Amino acid sequence: MHRKSTEMPSFKSEAEEADWYATPAGRRQTQREFERAIKDGTLMVNAKGLSIPRTDPKILAELLARAKEKATQPISLRVSVADIEAAKKIAAKRGVGYQTILKQAIGDGLKTRSA
Repeated sequence: MHRKSTEMPSFKSEAEEADWYATPAGRRQTQREFERAIKDGTLMVNAKGLSIPRTDPKILAELLARAKEKATQPISLRVSVADIEAAKKIAAKRGVGYQTILKQAIGDGLKTRSA
């Protein structure tokens, strides 16, 4: 699926540009530019123009898959009060946050169902 390109605004200062790149739209734009440069073999290591050779698509796909395993995305999800209370009890015993317990439970459930 082809992604829609982000319209780059014009900036009055470097500070304004830096602020834009810190927004979700700016971060998405940076990610797209980085992925495109890796695929095209045009990623520059530094200002002297040292470049990274084109990456093997299989290696790139593996690297992106591993990155997605560790990346997180905030979501809004309705969970029963009973499940939250159970997660809080487990979390207290383990010394972690209840959201960590819920996240682990979701991951374990998905692994079980996909097997």
